[in-house]
Amino acid sequence: MKYLSTRGQPADHEFCDILLGGLAPDGGLYLPESYPQVTRAELDAWRVLSYAELAFAVLSKFITDIPADDLRAICAKTYTPQVYRHVRGGEDAREITPLTWLEPGRLALLELSNGPTLAFKDMAMQLLGNLFEYVLDKRGEQINILGATSGDTGSAAEYAMRGKHRVRVFMLSPHGRMSAFQRAQMYSLDEANIFNIAVEGMFDDAQDIVKAVSNDAAFKAKHRIGAVNSINWARVAAQIVYYFKGYFAATKSNDEEIAFCVPSGNFGNICAGHIARQMGLPIGRLILATNENDVLDEFFRTGVYRPRRSAETQVTSSPSMDISKASNFERFVFDLVGRDPRVVADLWRKVDAGGAFDLNDTPYFARVPEFGFVSGSSSHADRLATIRKVWADYGVMIDTHTADGVKVACENMPGDMPVVVLETAQPVKFAETIREALGREPDRPADFDGIEDLPQHVEVMAPDVDAVKEFIVRHIG
Repeated sequence: MKYLSTRGQPADHEFCDILLGGLAPDGGLYLPESYPQVTRAELDAWRVLSYAELAFAVLSKFITDIPADDLRAICAKTYTPQVYRHVRGGEDAREITPLTWLEPGRLALLELSNGPTLAFKDMAMQLLGNLFEYVLDKRGEQINILGATSGDTGSAAEYAMRGKHRVRVFMLSPHGRMSAFQRAQMYSLDEANIFNIAVEGMFDDAQDIVKAVSNDAAFKAKHRIGAVNSINWARVAAQIVYYFKGYFAATKSNDEEIAFCVPSGNFGNICAGHIARQMGLPIGRLILATNENDVLDEFFRTGVYRPRRSAETQVTSSPSMDISKASNFERFVFDLVGRDPRVVADLWRKVDAGGAFDLNDTPYFARVPEFGFVSGSSSHADRLATIRKVWADYGVMIDTHTADGVKVACENMPGDMPVVVLETAQPVKFAETIREALGREPDRPADFDGIEDLPQHVEVMAPDVDAVKEFIVRHIG
């Protein structure tokens, strides 16, 4: 399997090369030169597999430069009940990602937040940590990971990479913009290979710094800079797996279609669903849910992609989606415009210059229904109402981002297929809003008792690319 860039670099890289590289040298994002197709026989065989076995089956279609036995061992090491030990319910609590029907045959939640940091990001990040360690050991190399987080990516990356040899992590986060639990998860880690930087600004400011450093080819090469954000293809590839698992859990046969509703700010999570659908998984509809920062919803309604400035980005009670520049959206647009890198490069020249683009009067926007997308948005009041309703009607407590998903799912219910909402995090990560909605504390796994009281290790910095580069150089010696 070879990989190409959305902006034109030819397909001359294999998986392990792009795993360590992050962004392509031309500033684009890596994608497979074509999506592997899944046969009916494979779907039939995969339906009975464990999560680790299914991960190997799916990922082996994208990863052809790691020996099969080694990849199978990496998947087996990653997806265990010991790693994903915070299972709360579902119809089969032995599953790593149990499915809970709210309305049988109509509306369900796929539980994805049972990993070390109680967020769906663990599903991919734990695999990424093991892949990094494997490839770096084979090559005798080291890597310095630079990432940005709006809340959950950072802690998931740090918990996946903590103590890993040959790896350092430099994680940028928006100063004061995450929940107290999210901050505590990240900043309380006292590991020699973990460095936290709180950027005075929004997530998009932190993400812009990561892109600027990644686009400095000389600095990136000299200091071995890699990425764990969802600009890294391995993250998206790993997330494809749970769409297959969710489909099998929600259906009795492979003749059925279902819809997935996905809370999404950076488009990585739902991009994985788009790719699963392109591979042949019977997904009838992909429902995208945003919060008040509705850049993606605006595109799917109007054809206009208009990233906002930091000053226009709202601080909300679903902070992991307080994003106004959706990095992974470029991957979908690449497919939407017929995989023409010249069109993508032209569109993103406008975006990178602080502008927008409008596909409404082009043949491209008319193709959106072919890809199954619909969208909607949610507000703080909507989140409170949805959390209360799901708790009152079903006895299930959901976090704020999942509430955005349930609200938008209910507004876009297809009459001919069930909807599975991808759960994003456990409610304890957003206890302030849970208390506001329900007047009670969310359940907390015992191993996180008192985490907010631990000493925190973080450096607050202005959103300055050169200052971040200097910090990296100073700490790698």
